[in-house]
Amino acid sequence: MILVDNYTDQLLFQNTDVVKRAMTPPPDFPLAEHGFSCLLKVSAGIEEHTVMMDAGMSSTCLFHNARVFRKDLSQIESVFLSHGHIDHYGGLMGLMTSVRKGMSLHVHPEAFLERRLNIPGVGPSRSQTLDEKALGEIGVAVQKASDPTVLASGLIMTSGEVKRVTDFEKGFPLAEAKIDENWVIDPFHDDQAIAVRVKDKGLVVVSGCAHAGIINTVNHMQRISESDKILAVLGGFHLTGQIFEPVISPTIEEMKKVKPDYVVPMHCTGWNAIGQFAKEMPEQFILNTVGTTYVFQ
Repeated sequence: MILVDNYTDQLLFQNTDVVKRAMTPPPDFPLAEHGFSCLLKVSAGIEEHTVMMDAGMSSTCLFHNARVFRKDLSQIESVFLSHGHIDHYGGLMGLMTSVRKGMSLHVHPEAFLERRLNIPGVGPSRSQTLDEKALGEIGVAVQKASDPTVLASGLIMTSGEVKRVTDFEKGFPLAEAKIDENWVIDPFHDDQAIAVRVKDKGLVVVSGCAHAGIINTVNHMQRISESDKILAVLGGFHLTGQIFEPVISPTIEEMKKVKPDYVVPMHCTGWNAIGQFAKEMPEQFILNTVGTTYVFQ
């Protein structure tokens, strides 16, 4: 289930075998914000696990939507953080202190870097930093890894650092990180995704922001999982704004070559890119809303 995303629409009622829309009567409407969080429930036989990917921009939105959708966050086994931006970790401290202490957090080591935006004509603006010390003080078991790992008894695979191979996915030139005491263009080594293999159907790939590029991310997951078939690609594709709009067309052309059964652009993908995916991949495209559950089985 998508707990936090940029878009909500209470008038999308139609369900399918794959897409289940949450129907919440007034006054319990969900909130939307510039952030991302989802609950992943995976199972094999009688074994079942629930993992949270990212925690949105704020605990306000995260907790409100969990209440509206009647999701018990105490059932989460662990949290996976896609990267160290506040729209993905903003609700994390509230979650860890209010729901269940001692929960593990799986994260790339560079998610704790100091970061800023350096906008021409405006200058640098520091971003908030994920505080590893504060997490440790409340008992969070921080598990850092830069290589692919597995969660949920091996049912969820993490990407580790995504290999950059495309010639059009060039990162975010206005984003900077402090590395070795120097401010440099952020390499986003910590940008990670996850994948779940659905038996006989292929991989479901979920990205947070895809700062490494959504095509790089999907291709990377195919390589490390040794799986050709992509069942679905969901999450933020980071194609919004003037810098990224030239990347929309080549991204869609490459996504067509991947041939996923479903494409669900969310969060930082941007409305222009979402509209173009809808136009050019109408059979695969799904418009996401907060509270939507995707069932792949």
